[in-house]
Amino acid sequence: MADFFSTPGGIAVLILAQVLAVVAFVMISLLFLVYGDRKIWAAVQMRRGPNVVGVYGILQSVADALKYVVKEVVIPAGADRTVFMLAPLTSFVLAMVAWAVIPFNDGWVLSDINVAILYVFAVSSLEVYGVIMGGWASNSKYPFLGSLRSAAQMISYEVSIGLIIIGVIISTGSMNFGDIVRAQDGDFGFFSWYWLPHFPMVFLFFISALAETNRPPFDLPEAESELVAGYQVEYSATPFLLFMAGEYIAIFLMCALTSLLFFGGWLSPIPGLPDGVLWMVGKMAFFFFIFAMVKAITPRYRYDQLMRLGWKVFLPFSLVWVVFVSFAAKFDWFWGAFARWTTGG
Repeated sequence: MADFFSTPGGIAVLILAQVLAVVAFVMISLLFLVYGDRKIWAAVQMRRGPNVVGVYGILQSVADALKYVVKEVVIPAGADRTVFMLAPLTSFVLAMVAWAVIPFNDGWVLSDINVAILYVFAVSSLEVYGVIMGGWASNSKYPFLGSLRSAAQMISYEVSIGLIIIGVIISTGSMNFGDIVRAQDGDFGFFSWYWLPHFPMVFLFFISALAETNRPPFDLPEAESELVAGYQVEYSATPFLLFMAGEYIAIFLMCALTSLLFFGGWLSPIPGLPDGVLWMVGKMAFFFFIFAMVKAITPRYRYDQLMRLGWKVFLPFSLVWVVFVSFAAKFDWFWGAFARWTTGG
């Protein structure tokens, strides 16, 4: 059996098994994310939320998914049928593909490449095409306006996210997520992580992640009060399910990136406690909880406020921060907190 796994066929079987394991983790997590999102929102509004299907309503997400799957797919008469159906599939597939380089533990990664950050950034940049395709192919003004908004919004905040990540890359000297996590492994546990030297950028990254994933209060591409449901107006049944699943998977990916870049990934916050995958999953769940709380308690921005925040506040601030980190790393300021090349790679 050991010899078989060293053959091309055995290697293919191992890769397929790893891919299925990652897909299974993300899809099972998706059911709990939707359930948790609804429960948290309900708790803030002092109501019960899902509580009928299954114990404490835990199977409500499964029931909703089955409902979408068995419903009839309705395609508008004037729509481009091919592009209309490809749009939600594109959003879902690209959201899933980005998980190929996300490590859950030391060595627990599907593809351990040296340019993992560039890979994630490239794939996340392509996700906007699914939204644009859906809005344009619907042949309706509200979806089209929603897709235009989404394109402008995602491009605007990708610039800030990119500059923030450059600061982390400068500190580590590597674009590999494993190296970034290992660079945060110090004697002080929680206080050795990048959230401390890059403290202002943690908030900018989180807010930019909200805007990048069209999450409230920045869900302007699908604002009910203005665009009915934006680029999703004409979608129903399984295509709508794919759009929604892709959006939640992208949100969970941002939670994973926050954990890896600033909060030590799979590292234990307390020195002496063993590191492991449970820390990584726990941190991702915690950041999703914050995502859900922001959705529940924050009013929606106006579109001009959103764009002004991205271009006139976040972009200059993150650009100045990159220059500051460059000098701090070059001249070894703050006891080497910004220069960890010996441990990073």
